Amino acid sequence: MLRPGALCLVTDLGRPGYAELGVPRSGALDQAALRLANRLVGNPEGHAGLEVLLGGLRLRAEAGCTIAVTGAPVEVFVTRREGDRVAVGAHRAVYLGPGDELEIDRPAAGLRNYLACSGGLDLPAVLGSRSGDLLSGLGPPPVRADERLALGTPSPTPACGEPVPVSVPPARLALPILLGPRDDWFDEPADALRARTWTVDAASNRVGVRLTGEPLRRTAAREGAELPSEPMLPGSVQVPPSGEPVIFLADGPTTGGYPVIGVLAACDLPALAQARPGTPVTLIPRL
Repeated sequence: MLRPGALCLVTDLGRPGYAELGVPRSGALDQAALRLANRLVGNPEGHAGLEVLLGGLRLRAEAGCTIAVTGAPVEVFVTRREGDRVAVGAHRAVYLGPGDELEIDRPAAGLRNYLACSGGLDLPAVLGSRSGDLLSGLGPPPVRADERLALGTPSPTPACGEPVPVSVPPARLALPILLGPRDDWFDEPADALRARTWTVDAASNRVGVRLTGEPLRRTAAREGAELPSEPMLPGSVQVPPSGEPVIFLADGPTTGGYPVIGVLAACDLPALAQARPGTPVTLIPRL
């Protein structure tokens, strides 16, 4: 690794099934993008790759391999060992020879890109996953400059020879929310959610997306009340005393002491994980 960019993590599909032990699921925030990258290079979908935040990555291949970059729309460049620098594009399989260098530019929209290499990243697994978890510290730490990453044995499945369409993250999000278990802590929760549009706060990360805007109001009977910690899943929408929601993602805690007004479906979390600060977000109660 020559330059990891703002934040580069080894990731796979996570370590589900350990919530009772207080271990978050972790794994790629945009799992569809990681699965696609692995398919493009001929890997099984769950092989470990890299999650790259806001581009800036540059690496050198020490052995021949096939790579693919997916996720947010982005320019990808390869500098061949002979010195020629060419744009190779994202969402397609690209061969790197020994000594070739790969660069991922800053995405045109969205936040995160996923890099898969033929054979996958061969690092020790922790509780069945090679994902780095920012909250608990499980798995490998963020990738550093000058770090070498070993590759596994490539699959006999051939790489995909054609590029695939790029999905552009939407400029605003309207996300269905299933109310509960603590929606009764708020005044007219369904109407209150429909009436508000928040924006993604710059303090958001892999633990959760913070929303800023008009706060939600607790019922008079719940003002100042405390709540024992309760289990939470990715997609839980917790409302701290400020009244501004926090939507937990893959590295989020498994328990929390503030009321959860509702939960988002797992299929809606990848779009949220690609939302840049300032993106408008509306939470629409499901009937």
